[in-house]
Amino acid sequence: MSNQSLWLGSLRGPVRLLALISTGLALAVYAWLVLSQFISAEPVGMYEMLRPAGRPMVSVMLWALFAALLFGSLYLSDTRGSIEIEPTGPLDILSLVLSRLSMIAIIAIVLVMFYEVVARYVFEKPTLWANELSLWIASFVFLFAGLYSMQQRSHIRIYIIYDMMPRWMQKLADVISVSLIWVFFFCLLWGGYNEAMQKLGRMETFGTAWDPPLPATLKIGLIIIIGLVALQALSNLIADWNKAPEHHSPADEIDQTEIENIRRTLED
Repeated sequence: MSNQSLWLGSLRGPVRLLALISTGLALAVYAWLVLSQFISAEPVGMYEMLRPAGRPMVSVMLWALFAALLFGSLYLSDTRGSIEIEPTGPLDILSLVLSRLSMIAIIAIVLVMFYEVVARYVFEKPTLWANELSLWIASFVFLFAGLYSMQQRSHIRIYIIYDMMPRWMQKLADVISVSLIWVFFFCLLWGGYNEAMQKLGRMETFGTAWDPPLPATLKIGLIIIIGLVALQALSNLIADWNKAPEHHSPADEIDQTEIENIRRTLED
């Protein structure tokens, strides 16, 4: 992984500092909320985290967490992985930022499930929120991963016929593929927009004890992110339009960089 700035430039240092400050603030407020479980007459739990009205410390915690995720994702997106392709436009940068957010979210899912396992099997006090929080986070990870895969051109493709085509026919095939993605997005928008706005307007919840607003957030999130996928596909088409013809072989699936990293790790 290269440490050279990808797009932040001189802002790389300030963004890193803001990420550290906001993360430190979020951890400090979290420690205070944990301590309040033992010393406060009205302790704050996960139920209250979804309902911050009248609870200033909860609001501070949520805003600090939001800032930590935002600046952390911005900072991490400024570094290109060894197997990642170079971004070709502003939309690629947005896709990279959201991909870093999804990587952080995977760590959050692991921590939530670890907490649930310990609480359930060690202390025999299972939570009411771990499963739903994991589903909530994982749903957005799945959507962001699709956007990232589109930006990296890493969705599954079958090249047997494509490689036999002349370049003008390959371009035509690419146009048809992108057009089908846009048709799917417009169908999704036409069929789901009104329902999504209704769910968001009434902040529809999951109907459980913790009652998170999964339907309200996921429905509109699905439409927005699929829209970004369609835009990314169009951006890829424009960026790759004048590229030389590519030919693929089974050897392309072998990631030599990753193999070298694994070999180096084993030798160390």
